Amino acid sequence: MALSPDGGYLTVANAAGDSVSVIDTRTDSVVETISLRWQPKDYFGASPNALAFNASGKTLYVCNGTQNAIAVVAFRPGESKLLGLIPVGWFPGAVVYDAPRATLHVANIKGIGSGWRTWPEDVPGYNSHQYFGTLSLVPEPDTEELSKHTKTVLSNCRREMLEAAQLPPRPNQPPRPVPERVGEPSVFKHVVYIIKENRTYDQVLGDMKQGNGDPALCVFGEEVTPNQHKIASEFVLLDNTYCSGILSADGHQWSTSAFATDYMEKSFAGFPRSYPDGMDEDDVDALAYSPSGFIWDNAIEHGKTLRNYGEFAIGVTGWKDPTRQPPPTFMDFYNDFIKQTGLTVIGSRPAIESLRPYMKMDTIGGGMDVPDIFRAAQFIKELKEFERKGELPDLSIICLPNDHGSGTKPGMPTPAAHVADNDLAFGQIVEAISRSRFWKETCIFAIEDDPQDGWDHVSGYRTTAFVISPYTKRKSVISIQYNQPGMLRTIELILGLPPMNQMDAVATPMVGCFMDNPDFTPYVAVPNRIPLDQLNPEPEAISDPLLRHFAEVSRTLPLDLIDRCPEGLLNRIIWHAQKGSQAPYPKWATLPDSED
Repeated sequence: MALSPDGGYLTVANAAGDSVSVIDTRTDSVVETISLRWQPKDYFGASPNALAFNASGKTLYVCNGTQNAIAVVAFRPGESKLLGLIPVGWFPGAVVYDAPRATLHVANIKGIGSGWRTWPEDVPGYNSHQYFGTLSLVPEPDTEELSKHTKTVLSNCRREMLEAAQLPPRPNQPPRPVPERVGEPSVFKHVVYIIKENRTYDQVLGDMKQGNGDPALCVFGEEVTPNQHKIASEFVLLDNTYCSGILSADGHQWSTSAFATDYMEKSFAGFPRSYPDGMDEDDVDALAYSPSGFIWDNAIEHGKTLRNYGEFAIGVTGWKDPTRQPPPTFMDFYNDFIKQTGLTVIGSRPAIESLRPYMKMDTIGGGMDVPDIFRAAQFIKELKEFERKGELPDLSIICLPNDHGSGTKPGMPTPAAHVADNDLAFGQIVEAISRSRFWKETCIFAIEDDPQDGWDHVSGYRTTAFVISPYTKRKSVISIQYNQPGMLRTIELILGLPPMNQMDAVATPMVGCFMDNPDFTPYVAVPNRIPLDQLNPEPEAISDPLLRHFAEVSRTLPLDLIDRCPEGLLNRIIWHAQKGSQAPYPKWATLPDSED
């Protein structure tokens, strides 16, 4: 909020409405709502969240967080007008007008992003947490300077792509894998979207010589992830694709809504209200959800059929006999699935009620106790039912989270076994779809929700991503820069859905992954090389002092709660579990953490 210098008006930034409310303090009534969108028809995404008047009270400066800009408003209640935009840093979250110097002081929450840091030592900062808050000192611009500033902001925000996204479909266009405009035909009728958990590119695919990887940083290479390696080899290897968020709370927002709200961006100091990953009972929080909706809202609104397998679902598990104690462990669920003894119960309920009609209730999203091969089997079982009916939903969303791992917690799968479970489940899903009657008209997309538990020599945001279909280029390396909003934008174009907000509207569609002539050869999944029931031993059975210490620590960590473990500590546990205690940990991979 900001009070005008004469005290006559209180202005309120409405981040979820792209507007500023003007309240007359004499009548306590809203006398004007100022839009902060550059054009009235623009998609949601300015995120005004802080504001300040100049000394005269005739100009109002507003932090447009998502646009990395300060909006300049000529303030005349009832006739106020957006004059221009000033570029600042990453997500401006506070602004003060310095009257003696006629200067704006703007605090940018994420500043300049991750990069080289010179304190406390001169080392690269590739971890996704290594962003630097900054202060922009901006002289109050005159008309000519504001015009130049505005052009810079509009260019940075890809204004041309935003306007192109609003163009109507053209008649008589040939079907393409990715149509150029919303409403033009695609060769695909179905999209399967798989969301995995917390891996970087180098961790998994860094050993693939054809891509830009660092094998020294690869801990879950081909021995652990043979299916991901085979899929990347047979289809496209994407070595320049990025998550937009850094952990599950914002990662599941970016991967499903292509947006992070101002509440989300301002919560990183400690998540005092909630940790809105969408998978826990206590972390269902509408303040974190984009008002422009999720990809499933977009599909439902435009008449598309939908099926959801675990995304934004709260797990409901236990013994079939409710009196039996203690609760089932991973091996209980695993053995019950392998032997089909029917002793356990696995299900879920929606974190967002509007998902209920579209959810498969007898599967689960989060929860490291349940193997991913169970999640794959539940999807494949229903896929066969769809084949009998001859109808597959237009959009299917699958949560496949076990590549997150459980550290070296005794009794839980080793990091390699957890990732191998995820890899096998992924391969099984791809094979089942490619052998189904729907393969000719289906495209599979897969990406991590975030890259939190990892390291990478290019960027802490770089991740593994997959595009699998008959029209996907074969045996190709694609180094075009893509990201989560771009993947969602591609899905939207295929299904004939408009963008949800400014972020997916201007994201680069993944057109470069496709070819015109299809290859209908099905994918054949390969078996796991790491036993899926390979469990972490008790600390007492470990002779190596460091590994024993990490096993003892893992036993105390809240690994059953999403992202509650100190990231740096969990990363070290994973590194040494895979590399051994003598392998030097890449210190640049994470910031020092007092909790560690």
